Amino acid sequence: MKLKSVLRRLLYGLAGLAIAFLLVLLFRPAPVPVTVAVAHRGPLAVTVSEEGKTRVRSRYRVSTPVAGRLLRMDLTAGDRVQQGQMLAQIDPLPLDSQVQSAQARLRELQAQLAGVDTQRTKPAALQQAESRIQGAQAAQRQAEARMAQAEAALEQAQRDRQRADDLHQRGAIARQDLESADLLEATRARELEALQREAEAASTEVAAAQDTLMILQAEQRDPDYLVDVYSAQIASVEAELANLADTADRTRITAPTTGHILRVFEESAGYVEAGTPLLELGDPQQLELVIDVLSTDAVRVPVGAPVWVDRWGGPDRLTATVRRVEPSAFTQVSALGVEEQRVNIIADFDQDVPLGDGYRVDAQIVVWESDSSLQVPVSALLRCDRPSSDTPGWCVFVVDNNRAQQRAITIGQRSTAVEIQAGLEEGETVILHPTEQIASGRRVSS
Repeated sequence: MKLKSVLRRLLYGLAGLAIAFLLVLLFRPAPVPVTVAVAHRGPLAVTVSEEGKTRVRSRYRVSTPVAGRLLRMDLTAGDRVQQGQMLAQIDPLPLDSQVQSAQARLRELQAQLAGVDTQRTKPAALQQAESRIQGAQAAQRQAEARMAQAEAALEQAQRDRQRADDLHQRGAIARQDLESADLLEATRARELEALQREAEAASTEVAAAQDTLMILQAEQRDPDYLVDVYSAQIASVEAELANLADTADRTRITAPTTGHILRVFEESAGYVEAGTPLLELGDPQQLELVIDVLSTDAVRVPVGAPVWVDRWGGPDRLTATVRRVEPSAFTQVSALGVEEQRVNIIADFDQDVPLGDGYRVDAQIVVWESDSSLQVPVSALLRCDRPSSDTPGWCVFVVDNNRAQQRAITIGQRSTAVEIQAGLEEGETVILHPTEQIASGRRVSS
């Protein structure tokens, strides 16, 4: 009896333990399914990823140097041209007409300038006037000399009459002698008057001859202003002709360099203004890569940084090298309507590429890289509190015996993967994209 009772109790106890075990298995939390990754060493690179665009390094925009009627061009995009080859022609006929008109005006002005000399006084007339002055002056000098002699003779006659008068009063001479002396004085006075009039006439003749010479000399100088006028007009027309000749030369538009035509802006004939773009010229074999990045990313890009080029249309990755970071940023509105300051990064391809001008590519600029870094995917990181600091740090969940264990780590550079500087060992397993269900000690399954 006692044995049966013990066996019964034992069976009941075992049944209870089994039920309790089943209940524990039934109601305990199930393992959380997670995605995991293993911390490993390998190459790691930090990149700035943006869309890029190819561009011909040296491009030339050919424009019309003068206004006129553009003749139709036979060139199309892709045609190869040599330096100096004629690309387009502005109709030169209107310029030819202007040149002929200017040449006719020049000949007319030159003829008018040559005709100025015919309006001048002849040299023989000037010589005759000078000779007349010389003759009049000689006659004046002779008249003045005879007048001086007449004045001396009159003075002598006056003294003789005075003596004769004194002698007659004393009765020394007869009255007839006195009358002779008076007659001689009167004669000498009339002779002097005649010579004075003669001298005055000679002086008038000199003045008249001098006036005539002055008139002739003025007539000689009068056409001088016409020489200046015609000379200035001739210089103006000659400058106009030189300008027209230069303009006529520029109606023939030639290639500034050897290359291919990239784009044609004006295919049909028609009137164009000076400066109208006609075509773009360049060498599509000399391509560069233009990548516009945020200004905050541009400060991290050094000259010489490698660039990886993907999604360009081919199976293999292309490479390039940063040649220049442009010093000036520009404003661009993003797809979300946010204004951004962006900077152009210019890179040169490391190999010949089967691309053309303006092709779109995906570019990754390498700003940091390591050949062997301990790393985990960046999706394994989560923020956590640090006991020794007020700022949060970084943690990961490590899988240990199928249970999650939170662990603080120190990180370095990061891209799609993050560099682990402390807190993890190579080969340890971490949980990716940890959710709120993950906590230290929680069972997980992968």
